[in-house]
Amino acid sequence: MNEQLLSVVSSDTPTDSVEESEPDMNTQTAITVIIPAYNYAKTLGRAVRSVLPQLSDQDELIVIDDGSTDETPAVIEKLEQESASRFRAVRKENGGLASVRNMGIQIAANDWLIFLDADDEMADSALIHIREHLGVDTETRMVIGGHCSIEESGRRRIHVPDALPSNPMSRVKAYLLDKTLSISNGACVMHRSIFAQATYPETFRNAEDIPVFAQTLGYFPCSVLPHPLALIYKHADSLRHQFHHAKAGGLALVDEVFSARRLTGDFLKLRSEFYVQRCLSLFRTAYLAGEFEIAKSYYRSALKEDWKVLFKFAYSRKMLRLCLKG
Repeated sequence: MNEQLLSVVSSDTPTDSVEESEPDMNTQTAITVIIPAYNYAKTLGRAVRSVLPQLSDQDELIVIDDGSTDETPAVIEKLEQESASRFRAVRKENGGLASVRNMGIQIAANDWLIFLDADDEMADSALIHIREHLGVDTETRMVIGGHCSIEESGRRRIHVPDALPSNPMSRVKAYLLDKTLSISNGACVMHRSIFAQATYPETFRNAEDIPVFAQTLGYFPCSVLPHPLALIYKHADSLRHQFHHAKAGGLALVDEVFSARRLTGDFLKLRSEFYVQRCLSLFRTAYLAGEFEIAKSYYRSALKEDWKVLFKFAYSRKMLRLCLKG
């Protein structure tokens, strides 16, 4: 890892001084919004329509259809006609969310990127707030914004990010282990330079953003924008569907997060605790999905790594129930 990456500049607060000649806000803060679309014909229009009115002449919106098998292509065609082709539409073979995001990084015309899910919306005035923030904090390379979560019942809750921890190690720990730092796609803005280090891991169909967010917090200047940037809709996916994707990535996620191209050096001391946490997360998901033998194996892996797992009673009680069932 080069010295430039390791010398992280703290951007939690605006700089005290601003150059006398203000930057050209239209050219230096042009933004590309990328919407991955896979079988979201019912909500894609809502997502696209939330972005289009906010675009400046230099901004762009790219919709990437990841080989959808529903009516998504027809919806995209209708949206193109409706908007007089004010966005770019690309169709590719199905490769998963990580592959879509990587394609977006490659074809985007601008350096500032927002990945908005096809079932979510961009909040009103989000791009205005982002542009103002970037005009003041010129060092940041990831802006972590707030969001409004919307449950299926219609209940809404505003989530506003707290101030970032003071150093990269604390930031990574807060995100990976303490869970006191939350980052949501659609509610964060990332600079293309982040991905020169490593892009999204395409072998993962779940949690593929965790390695990217971790490497960014570890090696790049980051800042917070205490304003909702996205409306994120919550869905009650089936437990077995959730477990299928979680199992596919499994414990390999730990190796990816702490791979040589992502987190190295002093960050490696966080690996063991993250491994245990991942084991227990998979244990819980498998347990709730009724995959009891697989759940047992994840618990044993966690216990082998750290015997103090026995004192995490929310998990040990479940494991005891499984053992008593035979």
